[in-house]
Amino acid sequence: MGQVDSVEQAARKKAPQKAPKEKAPQDGARRTTLHWRTRSARATRLMLSSLALVLLILIVLQILRTTFVPSPGSVAFAHTNLHPFATIRLYLRDGTVQQKTFQIGGNIAIGVALGFLLPQITPYLRGLIRVEIVTVVFAVLVELLQHYFIAGSSLNADDVILAAAGAALGYIPLGRMFGMRLYPDHLHWWQRRLARSIERRRGRGRGRPVPVAEKPVRVVKKKTSGS
Repeated sequence: MGQVDSVEQAARKKAPQKAPKEKAPQDGARRTTLHWRTRSARATRLMLSSLALVLLILIVLQILRTTFVPSPGSVAFAHTNLHPFATIRLYLRDGTVQQKTFQIGGNIAIGVALGFLLPQITPYLRGLIRVEIVTVVFAVLVELLQHYFIAGSSLNADDVILAAAGAALGYIPLGRMFGMRLYPDHLHWWQRRLARSIERRRGRGRGRPVPVAEKPVRVVKKKTSGS
């Protein structure tokens, strides 16, 4: 037996050994590719978010320019209104097509622009509740500035309602979709907590011993040659 073992060991030494695969160049190429992909993704993300910010600033400036100059047709409707949908019904009943388009459609368009652009600027503004809060605060500030500093303008709750409705229209179909594509790795605090709880449950499930059903052992009797 000792001679057989020595022969087998000698044969193993003489046998050509396979050279290890060179993974270093491939790994380096993959790392370089991933590096440039991440850099290009960051540059694209920065460019798109900057473009959204510039568009939002231009829209806000246009809103301030148009709203701080009261239109002659809206003087008859200019009164402080804190009752929801009162001015909307008044415009729909007695207003002209131009007044309906400018007052109702304009406030909705402002909300649509905010609902679409806010999630593209930063992922922390992604979410319907966050978009609605920012839109309502912005609309209330504009209404207060109009009420206290612009003659012929008044505080109107319907403008805030229309802007909030427009923000929901701008966020739900497009703003949320483009925001998630622009920032796919961002998770809100409740999403992180949910992911942690799921991981903890999975870890507990893996740590528990899984009971294995024991199979019945068959006892086979050997027949003796004498029987």
